[in-house]
Amino acid sequence: MSVTLIRSMSRSAVFELVNTTCYYSPESFDVFLNGSPVLTGQTTNVFSLYDLEPSTRYRVEVKGSGISGSLEFTTAGESFFLDVKRFGAVGDGITDDTSKLQAALSSCPAGGTVYLGAGTYRCTSLFLKSGTTFYLDKGATILGETDRTKYPVLPGVLPSANEEDEFYLTGWEGNPLDSFASLINVIGCEDVVITGQGVLDANAQNGDWWENPKVKKIAWRPRTFATNTSRRVVLQGVTIQNSYSWTCHPMYTDDLEILDIKIRNHAESPNTDGIDPESCRNVKIIGADIHVGDDCIALKSGKVFLGMRLKQPCEDVIIRNCLLDRGHGSLVIGSEMSGGVKNVTVSQCYMNHTDRGLRIKTRRGRGKTAIIDGLTFRNVVMDHVLTPFVINMFYFCDPDGHSDYVQCHSPLPVDDYTPRLGTLTVQDTVCTGAQYAGCFFAGLPEMPVEKVVLENVSIDFDPDAKPGCAAMMDGLEDMKKVALMAENVNSIHLKNVSITGYEGEKYRLTDVPDFKED
Repeated sequence: MSVTLIRSMSRSAVFELVNTTCYYSPESFDVFLNGSPVLTGQTTNVFSLYDLEPSTRYRVEVKGSGISGSLEFTTAGESFFLDVKRFGAVGDGITDDTSKLQAALSSCPAGGTVYLGAGTYRCTSLFLKSGTTFYLDKGATILGETDRTKYPVLPGVLPSANEEDEFYLTGWEGNPLDSFASLINVIGCEDVVITGQGVLDANAQNGDWWENPKVKKIAWRPRTFATNTSRRVVLQGVTIQNSYSWTCHPMYTDDLEILDIKIRNHAESPNTDGIDPESCRNVKIIGADIHVGDDCIALKSGKVFLGMRLKQPCEDVIIRNCLLDRGHGSLVIGSEMSGGVKNVTVSQCYMNHTDRGLRIKTRRGRGKTAIIDGLTFRNVVMDHVLTPFVINMFYFCDPDGHSDYVQCHSPLPVDDYTPRLGTLTVQDTVCTGAQYAGCFFAGLPEMPVEKVVLENVSIDFDPDAKPGCAAMMDGLEDMKKVALMAENVNSIHLKNVSITGYEGEKYRLTDVPDFKED
């Protein structure tokens, strides 16, 4: 079993074991750097090293009874090193350190590192710049201010001088609406790294951020980490917790890497999704450990205005070796997906006690650019996921979500507001402890789901399963131990699929003209 380098930075590096297990390594192992032990009893496939020196050659080795591998790597260079304490930061958890940290971040020359040592730095919004690294050392915490009036408001739309073009600076649930700036902001930047063993703590539980969460108060709630119109952004190693709303919200960002991070939000905290890339391209989410109060990872591309105006899908996404734990959905697509979601590969992920494993949610009105296609699940474990696979094109979101237009199961005319779903492929996946349904697929009668392929998939139901809602659509009764229910799917192909512990008819199909079982 070998080890590979995912990315080397100036003072940290991320590695991955090459194996077939999901998130956890097959056994514990130790890590050596230049012959000296630096990690013992490591149990996850992805691990990181810190406190490295810039522009330095290292040799890393992994050793276990069945694990052995080594490689050499060189850390990135560094032009300058700026300690925030030299800019007057106190780090006592009481003093407002916003201006001091911002002074260091704004002063950092290209190729430099801003260093945050141990301490608790109370802050509002911070803004990073191109070509810099923000290193949060072990014991360092950025603590969010609880008073919302101290946060800047970002306008959702910036009009241009020619009165034709617009810049969409921020948004709320797929629309360009005024929102408070995030705790960490990367806007219009290139080559930005946020790394280290420190903590980004939004501290939302001690403010009023979770009270009446769907009501706008001055502006919409901030995110904890956000990017916009940026390239080559890396978020690595840090722990992010107690988010105001969505935790990580990259928008219109290309070449994004989110590596070996932890996200911790209370199970009852509202809308605290883990990672929500919106209209981003070339995204890698590797080694993330996510425990949240909503969806763990949700891929989005705006509602109909932004989706059809910009036509920028969320595409070319790799999600690997992640632990997706206790959220509403492990991987969710939508419902704000009017720009489309394409070419997504999920592999070696462990999905634990979430409501749904793969959840695709859309509805009439998302638009003809709302195309979801090229989704692949490969080598995934789902443990006590209530409904492992859900496709729902009748999702009852937005003020008109319960209208006849959204919920009608008779065919309506195909028009500029009709979404489309292409191909979903699931391979080598094990699901144990399911409760409501193994697979629930609901396409539109006028635009059926094109094709679903399940190959080498096993689904086993919890003997003590309780009934519940498999998908959020009108007229759907609670269900329990339903093996596979599908309507309006052009083709379903099952190859070596085992479903055990179900009740009633195994396959409940409506308007599925091509159904094969090998």
